[in-house]
Amino acid sequence: MFEGDENYTRVSEFVIVGFPGLHPSFFHLVAWFFFCVYVTTVVGNFLLVVLFALEHSLQKPMYIIMLSLALSDIGFATVALPNLIARWWWNDGRISFHTCMFQEQMIHYFGTPNYFGTLNSLIMLTMAMDRYLAICHPLRYPMLMTNRTMSGLTVFSWISAQVAPGIVTIDFSRKVSFCGPNRILHVYCDAIALTRLSCSNMVAINNSSYGLAMFVLLVPLSLIIFSYISIIVTVMRMANAQTENLLYLWYSGMSHSYLLHPPLHSLLHALHAQRDNYP
Repeated sequence: MFEGDENYTRVSEFVIVGFPGLHPSFFHLVAWFFFCVYVTTVVGNFLLVVLFALEHSLQKPMYIIMLSLALSDIGFATVALPNLIARWWWNDGRISFHTCMFQEQMIHYFGTPNYFGTLNSLIMLTMAMDRYLAICHPLRYPMLMTNRTMSGLTVFSWISAQVAPGIVTIDFSRKVSFCGPNRILHVYCDAIALTRLSCSNMVAINNSSYGLAMFVLLVPLSLIIFSYISIIVTVMRMANAQTENLLYLWYSGMSHSYLLHPPLHSLLHALHAQRDNYP
């Protein structure tokens, strides 16, 4: 399975330490806390999924994105929390090598705060595209962003988001040797925690992982920033157009006093002429 020195003793399982230094008297309290977090997350998001399925008025492109985010939350909680709960409830933090590799891939697939979450990046990009079309091209939005189009984008996001985490997982499972420490000082398996336990040269793998992370983060982020700048510019133009209309109504009202106030003739004439020159 590994490329490396065959004299190394292979690690067959890891141990999730969780929070180092946590007193044993707090184990059950912490386990109950994360259990409540897990149940609340799953039940709350599952209710959103059921509501979307039953309420036909919600079956629109924007709510398809909300459904995707709800399923992503359920997936992340299910991958990350059960082992963490078992660690403190039964004082059992053991996790097999292959299960750890699977968890590492799913953690980076659904997203983490300290590393890249490919699925959430693509979902947020899809949301930005939807809002861009709705605000900047409102007349074309119903034709371009249909339920079928949004469903296709969502399926593409869920499938393509596996590519980057899959590459990292293959690198760890085939090119990295774990030959000594097996205690993960974290609450789940991820690339950073596994890198610290490796006895292989991690320079090339770290560079490729960093490149993938930057690509997954920066490309969607750049497009999201572009879309929201376009939205802000469009909204400001709309506000300016509404201000011009209000000024025109005010000028029109002032024109009723034109005959009663001859000195205003030249001013009103100039204002009407200036408005006619607007693009």
